[in-house]
Amino acid sequence: MKILIAEDDNRLRKNIVHIIQKEFHQVDAVDNGQDALEYIHIDQYDLVILDWMMPEISGIDVCKAARKNGYSGGILMLTAKDDSSDIIQGLDAGADDYVVKPFKMEELLARIRAVLRRKDKPVNQFIQIDDLTLDVNARTLFKDQDEIVLTKNEFLLLEYLFVNKGIVLTREQIYSHVWGFDYEITNNNLDALVKLVRKKIDDGRPKSIIENIRGIGYRVRATYV
Repeated sequence: MKILIAEDDNRLRKNIVHIIQKEFHQVDAVDNGQDALEYIHIDQYDLVILDWMMPEISGIDVCKAARKNGYSGGILMLTAKDDSSDIIQGLDAGADDYVVKPFKMEELLARIRAVLRRKDKPVNQFIQIDDLTLDVNARTLFKDQDEIVLTKNEFLLLEYLFVNKGIVLTREQIYSHVWGFDYEITNNNLDALVKLVRKKIDDGRPKSIIENIRGIGYRVRATYV
């Protein structure tokens, strides 16, 4: 899948790009509405994420112009405007959904999956590692036929690791995905969460499926050892 992100806040844009690159195939990013329109015109995107307030051309005007020019992919608006009349204006302009700032990355990813499903762009729903099967859409985990009950943050952690199995994820990446980029999280918070998840999925095995990469972060093993 190909996704375009138009957001003039550099820090937020980089965080969104980083998270989505781990979930989908390709991401382009711009910081103003004029560039967004040009990118939409010359390329084919499955989804466009638009900040409402951007330099040169606003997100709402980019949305209107893109629809007028025949763009039929998904459009997701990022906005600090939570008034119902503003939200209706965005949807009437052609947006498929919206996310109100500030938001957690988990909400953004969920909205992206929902828009892509509505646009008939399938997202990989089931991720299997050995005897564990993660259902991304239903937000459930099974070991063989038995469900393992997870809290919200436990699922977000495991989902992120499973999607990127075999890849080392830094602590900062995991902080952003699980708690959101604007939360103050310590190493102890993450380590405690990993410990809880390990207890539920490892079943007394000599080595955990979640591997600690000293000084960097964590990764999930492709298979149990």
